[in-house]
Amino acid sequence: MKKFAFILLTGSLAFVSCKKKGCVDPLANNYNAEATKSDGSCTYDSEEPTYEIPTTYAFSDADGNSTVSYSGQTDRLNQLREMVDIMNLAKTQQIDAQTLKDMFANVGDNGNGNFSFSSSKQLKNKCFALDVAQFESWMDSIAVESESYMQTASNGQAGTITSGSSIYLVNANGVEHKQLLEKGLMGAVFMYQALNVYFGNDKMDVDNSSAVDPSAGKYYTVMEHHFDEAFGYFGVDIDFPTTIPTDFWGKYCNSRDAELNSNADIMDNFLKGRAGISNDDLTGRDEAILAIQNEWERISAYQAADYLSQCVGYFGNDNAKFLHALSEAYAFAWNLRYAPESTRAFSASEHADLMSLFKENFWEMTIADLNAIKDEILAKY
Repeated sequence: MKKFAFILLTGSLAFVSCKKKGCVDPLANNYNAEATKSDGSCTYDSEEPTYEIPTTYAFSDADGNSTVSYSGQTDRLNQLREMVDIMNLAKTQQIDAQTLKDMFANVGDNGNGNFSFSSSKQLKNKCFALDVAQFESWMDSIAVESESYMQTASNGQAGTITSGSSIYLVNANGVEHKQLLEKGLMGAVFMYQALNVYFGNDKMDVDNSSAVDPSAGKYYTVMEHHFDEAFGYFGVDIDFPTTIPTDFWGKYCNSRDAELNSNADIMDNFLKGRAGISNDDLTGRDEAILAIQNEWERISAYQAADYLSQCVGYFGNDNAKFLHALSEAYAFAWNLRYAPESTRAFSASEHADLMSLFKENFWEMTIADLNAIKDEILAKY
């Protein structure tokens, strides 16, 4: 049988689950703890379990063995990082699309010799299946653009364009495909897998009664492991937001924190959801999952809107920064398609309409175009 861990960590949040309803338990940080009001005070049902929520993503069984594992997700984050390194070379030399495709599919468990490490994991088989061909097409595009790296980019001419010390490679339409690939795969693999697959019924309606294989160091239940894998795709340290990542979703969560309180909102819910699983509180788990799904989608939406605002500021003043920010805005708007269908703000047809507002030729976008896209996004959030 599963051994429950009542984690006692300094600064941890106490979680009290109560059957009676009417008021919120302040010790539970307003989370899933209601009781009966009596003369302005709250009384609580002591039959329900009380457990601790840690302040970092560290969970253990009753014997002190760590139950957290998401090494496969760490491998995939590192694979995308090394793909980005190759894409960055395209500004100064020609690159081969097949190199990126081999890394995407992790040919030979080392990206056909292009990764600095070996792993059986890959990005391609975890990518939203309907968009795999689109990403490989963008890999073809950046390789073609790299043939013009010595050319100065202009409307109708692929090449590099500079702003100060920053150099960007764009196609003849001003699209920076490095941004579409990096940010798009953040959505099509990391966001899609976490919010739809690992938080989906097939991964959550599983055994939570016993450890998978303690003799092999697998002290976690199947459900705990699946939740950990969703956390792994978010790509943050266990003490986030004390430690802020320099890339991927953790970076952009922090970028939008002032508007959304996203750092605390998303991390607290990862902690609450995982603690709920470890203590058989599946109601708490489900509430946390819904909050994470909504907040992750909002981060992508607000990041797109922020880049569109930057575009307005760069318009007519700095073409390099304008095209760079517009490519980023496109990618984060694109990622809204990977939020769960049951909860996302844009339906499939509405999202297609949103993306159609981006002109094929980014050089021809106007301030009115930019504001129209931004307004469309913010109207939904």
